[in-house]
Amino acid sequence: MIADGPGEMICSSKGCTAHALHRIEWNNPKIHTPDRRKTWLACEEHEQTLRRFLDARGFYKETVPL
Repeated sequence: MIADGPGEMICSSKGCTAHALHRIEWNNPKIHTPDRRKTWLACEEHEQTLRRFLDARGFYKETVPL
């Protein structure tokens, strides 16, 4: 998600307005090809929560710093 300012990256967690520090890569194997990657952005506080949500569903691939 990109905020109002150009290049300002905001956490994808619902209601969070913190600057993102991580890029969480994922895909849903039921609808995406194995090489397809979707991205969520995460602040330090929400990276673990978002990663666990995706991992529990088998969607999580990796987290990389922005």
